[in-house]
Amino acid sequence: MKHWSSIEAPFTAAQRQVIRLPPTAVLALLFLVLIVVATALLLLPGVTTRPFTWMEALFTAASAVTVTGLAVVDAGSDLTRTGQWLLLAFIQLGGLGIMTFTVMVLALLGQRLGIRQQLVLKEDLNQTSLGDLMRLVVVIAAVVGAAEAAGTLALAVRLVPEFGWGEGLFRALFHAVSAFNNAGIALWPDGLVRYATDGWVNFVLIAMVLLGSIGFSVIDEVANRRRWRALSLHTRLTLVGTAALVVWATVMFAALEWHNPRTLGQHAGVADRLLVSLFQAVSFRTAGLNTVDVSALTDATAFMTMSQMFIGGSSTSTAGGIKVSSFMVLVIATLAFLRGSTSPSAFGRTVSTVDMLRVLALVFLSLIVAMFGVFLLVATQEGSFLDLMFEAVSATGTTGLSRGTTTRLDDFGRGVLVVIMFLGRIGPLALGLMLARGTADAIRYPEGRVYLG
Repeated sequence: MKHWSSIEAPFTAAQRQVIRLPPTAVLALLFLVLIVVATALLLLPGVTTRPFTWMEALFTAASAVTVTGLAVVDAGSDLTRTGQWLLLAFIQLGGLGIMTFTVMVLALLGQRLGIRQQLVLKEDLNQTSLGDLMRLVVVIAAVVGAAEAAGTLALAVRLVPEFGWGEGLFRALFHAVSAFNNAGIALWPDGLVRYATDGWVNFVLIAMVLLGSIGFSVIDEVANRRRWRALSLHTRLTLVGTAALVVWATVMFAALEWHNPRTLGQHAGVADRLLVSLFQAVSFRTAGLNTVDVSALTDATAFMTMSQMFIGGSSTSTAGGIKVSSFMVLVIATLAFLRGSTSPSAFGRTVSTVDMLRVLALVFLSLIVAMFGVFLLVATQEGSFLDLMFEAVSATGTTGLSRGTTTRLDDFGRGVLVVIMFLGRIGPLALGLMLARGTADAIRYPEGRVYLG
């Protein structure tokens, strides 16, 4: 076993300077480098079935690495099998996080991390301390391997008879990885519309999306503690929030789209309509896979979907958004205010002031990113306000749903979405921490009165 500092030995002086950057900055730089490398690979001969422009390559690379799923090309027809394998690798690297993947490789090589690398890993996994980082990485590796293997085999039951062994297994693997990493990329131009009422495919993908978006720390806790009272406040809030959001979105989608002939109305059976509603409720918030035509949604459903995309999945997961736990903290704070309490609490635990401030900063910064993106798109692109807003929110939450507007944007509009996807993946809060100067308060001022509301 090598010494803790052994991992730093091969680094040059310039590389050590990069390592001394704030962990959030290093994390952002790693994702940026991967996007650049992925763009270059997509421009190589034999990767695409037609020549890509640099913007098509950049947009596709950014969408895969940030596990967003917005597309300006058709992955099923515009990429060769080599290109599709590369896209699959980008999705896996982007979903797991580059640092997490690197740690897995180093662990296999018998090397250990120095303190600087642990700090970067802490930011990549959205943890508040360095304790048990390596154990969490082991959990992630086990969950990813088991879930994606099981998902591939389960999807192969349907896809192998339809496409044959080679093509069927590849499509099963591709969509299992895409669903687990909440990437929202499918090999059919209309998404998964052809499997809208296939219960087997729907429930397999729902399970994959939920496993990928619920959070690895939550899975670890549930597997080891098993009793509700033994679970942490974070895990309880995540489980309750996820269940509530899925039920709410299923009911609302069904109510709003039940008689829409272009979505639920085309399916005769009640069970089929409810199945389609459930799939959208799970996927629309985090994964971006669709079994209905998103452009055919009513305005009310589109707006409801935007709220779901903005919330996103859970911390320490492959999903984006402000996270379910952050949304639940806002709910708890609001209920505490309505009760006249100054101590927000749930399940016998109080939410700390530091966590409250982080949530407020995260939500505010996410809103700024989304609103600035909407402003730039509306000011420079053609299309309805709702459609452009939908694309911007989808990019912010790294969800990847589109009402068909992305393909009609010019290079500037696509560039705006690339930036938003990048910021959505590294997290607006991480960006704020990267720019901020972390200094302790040397002076404490008297409290002042501010009139609110």
